[in-house]
Amino acid sequence: MTATRPRIIGHRGAALSAPENTLAGFCMAAALEVTWVEFDVRLTRDGRCILLHDDTLDRTTTGHGPAAALSFDEIRRFDAGGWFGPDFAGQPVPNLEETIDLLEKLGLGAVVELKPASGAEAATGRAAAEVLAARWPASLPPPIVSSFKPAALAAAREAAPQFERALLMGRVNRHWEKETAALQCTMVHADQRKLDPATVAAVRAAGLSLFAYTVNLAERARELFSWGVDAVFSDCPGQLVP
Repeated sequence: MTATRPRIIGHRGAALSAPENTLAGFCMAAALEVTWVEFDVRLTRDGRCILLHDDTLDRTTTGHGPAAALSFDEIRRFDAGGWFGPDFAGQPVPNLEETIDLLEKLGLGAVVELKPASGAEAATGRAAAEVLAARWPASLPPPIVSSFKPAALAAAREAAPQFERALLMGRVNRHWEKETAALQCTMVHADQRKLDPATVAAVRAAGLSLFAYTVNLAERARELFSWGVDAVFSDCPGQLVP
């Protein structure tokens, strides 16, 4: 593992301390002395890259319906922070460009998860990778691009082959070696609840890194690290930072 790789990654910023996938969340992660964050990227109707986990806007904004059905300007009118608490009211849904600019100011590395709407896998991977390639600052460690969707990763690889790719999965399935090789992935990101020492050893023996999500207990993080897991995603990263 290189010196630029993280051990603790703030999941969607610092999801237990600030609204997920918002600029406020990344500022919170930095205040907690986290050095890397993870966030989700999907496309608007007009092809802009925004930060949003769900297909729909309902859970984390004042908007409703699929994000892919609305333009960026329409989505920008919604509040993405008030649902978490009054102190965060008025937070907009960020676009990828301004997120990168803030990460540069905060000195935060990033895992960028591609969350395409159905049928938009290739378009999402390509668009996000193009923005990353054009705007990612040299002062930060290169981003890691991840997804559950192989087609999104394949498109990202074509658009920006210089960035490391991670195949996301729940349980590490029996096809993981074939799938990661086909996409030239350097790592697997897996559900920590479905890991065991033998699986971790097998992935590491193949020369791949293994990151585990979502780990909110320091004791569990220590156990996973003892198995050979390289990094963990956490909603409360400040409690895991040494």
